[in-house]
Amino acid sequence: MNNIVNIVINDTPLQVAEGTSILHAAKMMNVHIPTLCHHEDLCVAGNCRICVVEVENDPNLVAACATPVRENMHILTNTSKIRTARKHILELLLTEHNINCIKCSHSNSCELQHLALEYRSDEEIFIDLRKPSRTDVSSYAIQKDDSKCIRCTRCVRTCAQLQGVNALTMANKGNLAKMSTFKEKPMAEVVCTNCGQCINRCPTGALTERTYIEDVWNAIYNPKKHVIVQTAPAVRVALGERFGLKSGHRVTGKMVAALRAMGFDSVLDTDWSADLTIMEEGTELLSRLKKVLVDGNTSTVLPMFTSCSPGWIKFVEHIFPEMIPNLSTCKSPQQMFGVLAKTYYAKKKEIDPANIVSVSIMPCTAKKYEANRSEMRDSGFQDVDYVLTTRELASMIQQSGINVLTLKNETYDSVMGESSGAGVIFGATGGVMEAAIRTAYELVTGREVPFDELRITPVRGFDGIKEASLLLENTTEEYRFLEGVELKVAVAHGLANARNLVQAIKDGLVSYHFVEVMACPGGCLGGGGQPIPTNIDIRAKRMDAIYKEDEKMSYRKSHENQEVLTLYEEFLGKPNGELSHKLLHTYYTERNRY
Repeated sequence: MNNIVNIVINDTPLQVAEGTSILHAAKMMNVHIPTLCHHEDLCVAGNCRICVVEVENDPNLVAACATPVRENMHILTNTSKIRTARKHILELLLTEHNINCIKCSHSNSCELQHLALEYRSDEEIFIDLRKPSRTDVSSYAIQKDDSKCIRCTRCVRTCAQLQGVNALTMANKGNLAKMSTFKEKPMAEVVCTNCGQCINRCPTGALTERTYIEDVWNAIYNPKKHVIVQTAPAVRVALGERFGLKSGHRVTGKMVAALRAMGFDSVLDTDWSADLTIMEEGTELLSRLKKVLVDGNTSTVLPMFTSCSPGWIKFVEHIFPEMIPNLSTCKSPQQMFGVLAKTYYAKKKEIDPANIVSVSIMPCTAKKYEANRSEMRDSGFQDVDYVLTTRELASMIQQSGINVLTLKNETYDSVMGESSGAGVIFGATGGVMEAAIRTAYELVTGREVPFDELRITPVRGFDGIKEASLLLENTTEEYRFLEGVELKVAVAHGLANARNLVQAIKDGLVSYHFVEVMACPGGCLGGGGQPIPTNIDIRAKRMDAIYKEDEKMSYRKSHENQEVLTLYEEFLGKPNGELSHKLLHTYYTERNRY
């Protein structure tokens, strides 16, 4: 247990735990100290110095984020000396920063912009050191603009600490220091999972998503095109943040109304194909278990990994290619939706699939890359034409002049718009696992899972790696081979956690049947395309909203989704059947590690 120390901040005494930073101590008193390099999700860097404060008997200003409190420390956070230092630090940063804020997608959410306005000065006392720079647009998902980088290293620490990927690093020293990639290669040519977590923590616009807003508008305005849109589960619990609502406020009905008002011909739900994914993935898991436990098939491997997260898929392809056979062959809900939009939907609506434009609204930047993978064309066309992030959708709504908050709630269109609560919880870490267990357990035993109100709490929450087990007893005749089996599952979110889990599985330290991995902290609700800022409190509120959405649904298990059952009756035949494998399943490719 930490010792308690007595300190004084701005003449007000305070008791805090020993080791607490000055920054966090001030926050406890509702005293705001500005930061740029600091982020609650990351380790301390202390390199921007915008958070400097005065400490009694210390001749130099100290960085509040990197200085721990000590007994009888007297701290001042707002003096002439401090304000002058902060203003000069900001002015030095602006001498190298591309200040074309009007065209920057991070305008109004840029932390540097906010501080420049807060500490504005009418005089320029430093030489302009701005250099011309070309934006790297090689990636389908992420753009990098070095002219807006302030060398705070947030992106580097995010990629290394949260994700364990290290696609970004700081190169060179002194005034030549810059955010860079391996050998300064384009973003499309390095080991990048396209997760976009670097974007979420960049305080400026140095890293942004590759935008396809104008392409989508052009499709909507084209009278020859039938434009459909799908919305991911995590979008509905975050979109409202861009319109002044508190984190975790659900705007499902208003979002549907806005999309319809914007001109989309059909507004549909990715939750529908999430339910479909459970049908396919659950059947695949049961098939693998039978091949291993009954047939002794040595070519079938366990555990089976989920395949819903494209950042995780690319991570495996680069870092653990030997584990590719463990990945489920199921496409993600986005891609299942995309291929069926241009086959099943086109047939039902009697529309030439060549005239269908399929748009998805995702909390994820890696989905942009996924939609452009060569494997995702089983409809005979590119299955998903354009992917927009939650942030991009908010921009399009604003461009439309629509006041979301005044709209009446509307419901999704039919054919591919009905969903269950199990589809909704795909947006949270552990959600895919919980949805799968709800269905698989009932199919195997004929009974609902033995948890209160279908809340499978062991796989919920923000622990980096979660484990659960479920004893299968009194199974149906079809699944008698699972009688007495203790089904062991695990959940990981954030690629650094995923790396640790996969390595433990490889080393034989742990054993599971089924493993869910989401690339982003918190799962899709913390995706790289979600509103900025992000932190653990914001993600917790979004998670709570997702589970509340689930609990209000008429159906809460994927196999109860009537539109999915109709799909099998009219088109696919059965889960994991011949047509399902052709359209809904895929393969993955080993990629270079360096």
